[in-house]
Amino acid sequence: MSQFSFEYPQAFLLLALFLLCSYFCKERVQSIYFPHITNILAKRTKRSSFTLFLKWFGIISAIVAFASPVIKDSINIDNRDGRDIVLILDSSESMREFGFDTSNFAKDRFSIAKEAMVQFIQNRTNDRIGLVTFADSAFIASPLTFDGDLLTKLLSMQRVAIAGRRTAINDALVYSYEMLSKSKAKEKIAILLTDGIDNMSMIPHSEVLSMIKNSNITLYTIGIGRNGEYDAWRLKEMADAGKGVFFEANDAKTLQAIYALIDKKETTKLQDRSSIKITYLYHFPLFVAIFALLFFIYLKERIER
Repeated sequence: MSQFSFEYPQAFLLLALFLLCSYFCKERVQSIYFPHITNILAKRTKRSSFTLFLKWFGIISAIVAFASPVIKDSINIDNRDGRDIVLILDSSESMREFGFDTSNFAKDRFSIAKEAMVQFIQNRTNDRIGLVTFADSAFIASPLTFDGDLLTKLLSMQRVAIAGRRTAINDALVYSYEMLSKSKAKEKIAILLTDGIDNMSMIPHSEVLSMIKNSNITLYTIGIGRNGEYDAWRLKEMADAGKGVFFEANDAKTLQAIYALIDKKETTKLQDRSSIKITYLYHFPLFVAIFALLFFIYLKERIER
């Protein structure tokens, strides 16, 4: 919001000084040059009111310049120390299985996983989030973006077996880490969700594990379904290497709680800073004062000749 003010309003006290001087300090130049100049001036045109206006206009403008008029604009800086997060979603055939939500057996695992992710996305308004979907192969369904609505729409377009029937966890992690490696964010997070065992990746587990260890990306892994359906040992090994946590979810409520826990654990701090931009305007009245007073002197000389 813009606000006009003066930095030195006390400068307007000079106006009182000039007014007092104009009343008590009479001009004595006439008696020095010509003692009878009053008689001559009486025959001439009376002093122009315009020159009087110029004099006071110049004086007032000069005082305004001394008072230093400014425009102050208050700027709120939203310092978003956000994170870059990649959600990694298993879309293999096994994600079509029902019964994961005990309150609604008609929902399959994939739909429940997407619902949990949507809630997570809606809570992370200050972070960039990307999406990687995998099955036989992995692909980037959405690059890192602040647009939660767009990401939610892209997530809703994902389908079971959209990338095949089997599971390529390692390949999905490589895609995700490549995306995050280009990020300049201070904190980077990858969240892997799967209900299966890697049986399709082209990249060996040892190479992926080395990549995770040598990266500054925090990795959370989530295994969903019944015990034995996913490789809990490897998922924990990768999460430990990525300085994250391995979670297990055997129902929809637990999965929702896991994403809520990660959301709480990886809180984004916001620091609102206020800044004031000051625009100085003194040069405008100063220019006017100089011009008015010079013109006043010029006209005064013409009149008194």
